Parts: sequence; C-alpha cells; structure tokens
Amino acid sequence: MKTALKNAGKWLLNALLPRTCAHCGLDLNYLSAKPLCPGCSGQLEALPGLHCRTCGLPLSDGGQSCRDCRGGAPRALALARSAFIFNPQLRSLLHAFKYRAREDLAGFLAAGMAEALPCYPELSPYNFVTAVPLHPARSRERGFNQAELLAAAMAARCNRFYLAGASGRTRNTPSQTALSKKQRKKNISGAFCVIKPELIRGRNILLVDDVATTLATLDELASEFMKAGAKSVAAYTLAREP
Repeated sequence: MKTALKNAGKWLLNALLPRTCAHCGLDLNYLSAKPLCPGCSGQLEALPGLHCRTCGLPLSDGGQSCRDCRGGAPRALALARSAFIFNPQLRSLLHAFKYRAREDLAGFLAAGMAEALPCYPELSPYNFVTAVPLHPARSRERGFNQAELLAAAMAARCNRFYLAGASGRTRNTPSQTALSKKQRKKNISGAFCVIKPELIRGRNILLVDDVATTLATLDELASEFMKAGAKSVAAYTLAREP
C-alpha cells in the first residue's frame, strides 16, 4: 500500500513538473531516478582498457604510455584515471550540474565514479580523498564546488577518508577551457596553497575533479601537496577528454 501511494505521488509530481532527459530532452519515466533516458544513459562511455598507464589518456593504438608521458617532464602527479570519457551525454549532465545549479546530480555522478573505481586497483593505496578547490568568488557565484560534492559523495560510497578544506585557491584564475596546454600551465601556476598540511603529510592523496584535459590544474595542486609532505598524489576525475 505504501509503495503504491509513493508511486502515485511520483506520478502526480511528474505530471505537474515533468522530468526530462538532461541530454536529449525526452520525457523520463516517473519511476526512474536517473537524469538521462535509457538511450542516453546507455551512451555513457567508460574509460577504455587501452589508456596511458600514467595520465589515463585513451590510446588509439598499442603501447603503455601516451606521447607526452613518454617524452615529457616528470609530473608531481603519480597517475590519473577517470570514470568516463567526456562525450556529449556526459557533457550535458555536467553542464546541468555545474551551471544550472543541479546539485541533485552529485549523487548520480559520484555513484558512477564509485562504481568505476574498482577497475583501477592501482588507485587502491590512495585512501585519503580531497577535491580541487574553487576560489571563494567563484564558489559564491556558483553556490557550491562541484568537485567537493563529487569527492565527498564518492569517498562515502567507497569507504575512504574525505579531507575537507585541505587546500585553497589563492588566485581567481580565468577559465582553462579555451586555453592551450602551455597557456593552461601558466594560467594555473601558483594558484593553490595547502591550508591544512597536517591532513596531507605522509599520506597517499586521491585528488578529485570533474574533468581532466591536460592535467595542468591537477598537477599544480599535486605539486603543492608534495611540498607539504604527501607520500604520493593521484587523480581521479569524473571525465577524461579523449
């Protein structure tokens, strides 16, 4: 009886405020808790097995490393992995989450990250989770830090320790989206500080963010953590630019 009443309530709510797929706009079944329709949900792409063993970049052919990791300068970041490829369906979800104040999507997205995490046993030593911080001005504008919501929810699902407020942003840097790899590195240089070094010292830190592109942001923060005495720093993001 209770289930029937609950479902009737969901039907009525959906009739008054119909839910639509965050990507294609198709009406969602009133009993579904997912933000995507079945077709779009089925299009979410896991990081392929063929990816760079250091930075997690999907590879189109053989080998264990991408060109940058084979010939580039060493990073402070030990390795990086992602739950999904940043494809159009996930892009729509993430944009709704970040720019249309859909904080309710944090649980769904973090659940996807938690489900994919066991695919990467190399991340198992990283038991302490923290997030890439936003500058206070950006946080006030958006109302929340999407990386913090993802990190906290994922850590709870995976029985890992969440380190709140471990780091901060010293500069309100311009968006990295339209910048080249070289410009991104320059733009983010010196933008972070460690606020609570006692949370970092001697620990393997798993750094969480929404999207990994060139890893410039993640590596800059990892460098600050290493200076503060971290044992090792790895990154885990919701999405990876292919």
